Amino acid sequence: MDAKFFTSRATTLTGTGLSVLLMGTLSCLAAGLDMWVGRDWLTQSTLLMPFLLSAVGAALLGYVVVPLLKRLKAGQFIREEGPKAHLKKAGTPTMGGIFFVPVALLIAILASGGATNTLAVCALTLAYGFIGWIDDWQVLKRRSNKGISPKMKLALQIGFAIIFCAWAMATQPIEVTTLDLPFGILLPLGLLFWPLAGFTMVAESNATNLTDGVDGLMGGTGAIALLGLGALIAPDYPELMVFCAAMSGACVGFLTHNRNPARVFMGDTGSLALGGALAAVGILSGHLFALFIITLLFVAETLSVIMQVSYYKATKGPDGKGKRLFKMAPLHHHFELSGWSEIQVVSAFYVVAGFLSCVALTTLH
Repeated sequence: MDAKFFTSRATTLTGTGLSVLLMGTLSCLAAGLDMWVGRDWLTQSTLLMPFLLSAVGAALLGYVVVPLLKRLKAGQFIREEGPKAHLKKAGTPTMGGIFFVPVALLIAILASGGATNTLAVCALTLAYGFIGWIDDWQVLKRRSNKGISPKMKLALQIGFAIIFCAWAMATQPIEVTTLDLPFGILLPLGLLFWPLAGFTMVAESNATNLTDGVDGLMGGTGAIALLGLGALIAPDYPELMVFCAAMSGACVGFLTHNRNPARVFMGDTGSLALGGALAAVGILSGHLFALFIITLLFVAETLSVIMQVSYYKATKGPDGKGKRLFKMAPLHHHFELSGWSEIQVVSAFYVVAGFLSCVALTTLH
């Protein structure tokens, strides 16, 4: 793709303008969807109210936590093999997930009246956020960009996934193991539920982790994906709809501090939590196929890394060097090195994320 494709619009936007545009668009969509299904904002669970409350709460809390992270010297270490333009970001506080994720969970629990399913997805989100916090803490402690080992991270992800799946099998109707497909097709998974659900949680959390590499990218695309998923499941799972809306709003509130140029990064604390949240809702609602469509952008980011590494190894010559499919992986770095500004990359990814949510809503609702 040519960088000129998005130049006419994206280059006129600032990080602030882009985040305000996203906030306004998602707020209007949430309000419109609430009116479309006839939800009373005063007496029923809605998308708009938890979205707005979380957005405001996360934004305000950030003004307290971000300076505190700076005083604690919780600065990000930038990997040398990344884009050279990112080296100037070294020292920017990370671990921002510690303030916007709890805001979303608290509002989701209050707005849903402490519904069991909401408590369960909140627990899984918190668990995956905890894995990310451990990783972020180790990075800061070691003063390098190396956190806990990949094996330890994977073991923790699988462990929490097994606990969540066991809870779902023990407490949910048998329909939890049925997969909703397009055209009203229902596919019973049986025992295949276990590996598919577990894989989804691990894959989604790692995909959102890889996507978090440019100012405002994961926060914005995560907000879009969560609101889209919330709208999709609203008729049958209002308590999970509220959770998605609250998480989406918190992501937008986080952009107050993470928009380009970012004052704080979400770190693994935030990105792993977002992946866990998306996966948990998709599993309990039976909408794993819809989740795949909605988060296809995150999947593409993951595939770009897998393809890059595989191709490099397959073409490695006697000198120990191989060829590259992309200028750099994940995919957003490829576009950066192709001449796109960060604002252009983020704007384009927002558009793609919105399109994918629309596709899921129109084909699977």
